[in-house]
Amino acid sequence: MDFLNYIMESKLILVPALYILGYIIKNTSLISNKFIPVILLVVGIILSVLMGGDTIMNNIVQGILVAGATVMTDQMVKQSAKEE
Repeated sequence: MDFLNYIMESKLILVPALYILGYIIKNTSLISNKFIPVILLVVGIILSVLMGGDTIMNNIVQGILVAGATVMTDQMVKQSAKEE
C-alpha cells in the first residue's frame, strides 16, 4: 500500500469515515450498490476540501486518494473473506 504515503496525515481520518458511510449506504435499499464508489468519491472530495490545509487542487486529489483507499480497503476485506 505505497499509495498511502501520498495521503496527508490529516486526511487519513476520512478513510474510516467513508468506509462507515459506504457500509451505511450498502445496508439501505434506497441507493444501488453500483453508485457507492461514486458517492464516496464525491463525499471524500467535499470533506477534504472542507478540512482545508492546502490548495484546493491538492485537497481534491486528497479526496480522490482517500476514496480510492476506502474502496480498496473494502475490496481487500471482501477478497480475504472469500473461500477458494
